[in-house]
Amino acid sequence: MTDEKDRARVEAMLVELRPALHRYAARMVGSVLDGEDVVQDAIARAMAALDRTPPEGDGTGWAFRIAHNAAIDHLRARARRAGEQEIQEEDIVSEGDEAARRVAAGAALAVFMHLPPLQRGTVILKDVLGYSNEEAAGILDTTLAATKAALHRGRARLRILADAPAPPPPADPGDVIRLQTYVDRFNARDFDAIRAMLADDVRFDLVARMTRGRAAFETYFTRYTEMTSWRLSVGMIEGRPAAIVHDPADPAGPPTGLIVIDWADGRIVRLRDFYHARYVLRDAAISLVA
Repeated sequence: MTDEKDRARVEAMLVELRPALHRYAARMVGSVLDGEDVVQDAIARAMAALDRTPPEGDGTGWAFRIAHNAAIDHLRARARRAGEQEIQEEDIVSEGDEAARRVAAGAALAVFMHLPPLQRGTVILKDVLGYSNEEAAGILDTTLAATKAALHRGRARLRILADAPAPPPPADPGDVIRLQTYVDRFNARDFDAIRAMLADDVRFDLVARMTRGRAAFETYFTRYTEMTSWRLSVGMIEGRPAAIVHDPADPAGPPTGLIVIDWADGRIVRLRDFYHARYVLRDAAISLVA
């Protein structure tokens, strides 16, 4: 049985690892948004597994193994929903480490989806996150020889694919219009009008902090009524509309936040605010809608 001190240590470790876990998960599933869902799932699994299989050493490899398995399960569920073939955990000359790291760092997330899961995981761990071959083999629960072979093939394939990433799917025009209405009302601090846009069973996610229902919006809107450092614009991320947060004092500066809204029957059914998960912005391909 894990005592409270060990549980607190693991929780602190997962908080510290969360940005790195997201970098891994986002590339495994090809989406910064789905990658955050995978990270949340992985953290829940990790805490649930403490009493059964507590981590050894500093727990980093243990946490990445759980995140890897959560990503594979996410991909399998996605494949079943799409009627595609089940994802399998199997699987030219490779470049040197430094060149390979540059290719991996510059590749769009969607490009990683063209690699088989083992190749994908090995390339991410080695070339994006800087783990050794031995550490990657431990995280992926495979042999060192299989890891080296997957890295060799994955690097070669990624180098070819990185030059021709697929364009994102077109956005739903209705969602763009609805989001523009939300953005206009938010910038005017007309939160009564925004409340009228919420579904009765709306889900509110303050990512990396909490998930609650409609009542949580009262605190949320009260807080932002008093804030002057947020101005929203309509943007696109991964082919879908999103509210992009900028500081009005630095309108030409980089985004400082991201809000993603899901709609049903013209009402908001889920809102995800990434204020406490700004690491998502590091890998997000964001464009503003003119």
